[in-house]
Amino acid sequence: MAGTPQLSLSSVRSGYGRAPVVNDVSLSVATGEIVAVIGRNGVGKTTLMKTVIGELPAMAGSIGFRGVDITRLDGVRRARLGVGYVPQGREVFARMSVAENLALGVRVGGAPAPDFERVFGFFPVLKKRLSQAAGSMSGGEQQQLAIGRVLAGRPDIILLDEPSEGVQPNIVQEIGRIIRRLREEERLTVLIVEQNLALIRAVADRCLVMDKGVVVGEIRPDELDDPEAAARHLAI
Repeated sequence: MAGTPQLSLSSVRSGYGRAPVVNDVSLSVATGEIVAVIGRNGVGKTTLMKTVIGELPAMAGSIGFRGVDITRLDGVRRARLGVGYVPQGREVFARMSVAENLALGVRVGGAPAPDFERVFGFFPVLKKRLSQAAGSMSGGEQQQLAIGRVLAGRPDIILLDEPSEGVQPNIVQEIGRIIRRLREEERLTVLIVEQNLALIRAVADRCLVMDKGVVVGEIRPDELDDPEAAARHLAI
C-alpha cells in the first residue's frame, strides 16, 4: 500500500541481556496494511514483536509510529499512542470475568470511554459471556477475548503473535475473517506472526521472511502455495 508508513523500523537490534536476537531489522507497514512475519521457530519473530511494543528495549536503531519516534518510550506510552498487542498464548486473566478483562483493555489503551458494543460487533460470543471467568472459556473463545480486549483500547495497529495456536480450525477461520473486517471497516493496521498457512493466505497482503534475527526477504502470501517454498520459509 502506498503512503507514509504507520510503523517503521530502521536497523533495529534487540534481545535479552547483551545477546542480540533481532539484528539490524528494517521494515515498514502502511496504515490499513496486514503484514505477516514468517519464519522457522526461534528466528526472532516474537522478540521483534516485543521490541515494537516496548517490552524489550532496542539496543540499536529506531522505531517510528505515526511519524513519532517511540524508540525510547515505555510500553505504557506506546499503548496509549495506539500500539496494541495480543501475545502468544493469549494471556487472558483467567480468574477475572470477560467484562473485567475488556475493562482492562480500555485502561491499557487509554480509550476515552468503553465501547464494548463495538467489540461485540466483531466477537458476539463475548457479549454472551460477560460474567463468565475467562479461564473457563475454550481456547478459541479466549483468543477472541484477547483480541477483543486489545480492541477495547482502540489501537491503530494490532500486533498478533500466533493467534491460531491452540485454536480449533473453524475459529481460526473466523478470526481471519474478523482481521480482514477490522482492516476494511476500521482501517486497522495488523502485524501478525503466524505459522498457519491458511490464515496467512487469508489475511496477509505480504509476508516478511525472518531468519536468524534478520528480515531476509519478502514474498506474496500465494507463494506459500508451493510446498517447497512453505517448507523453506516455515520448516513445515
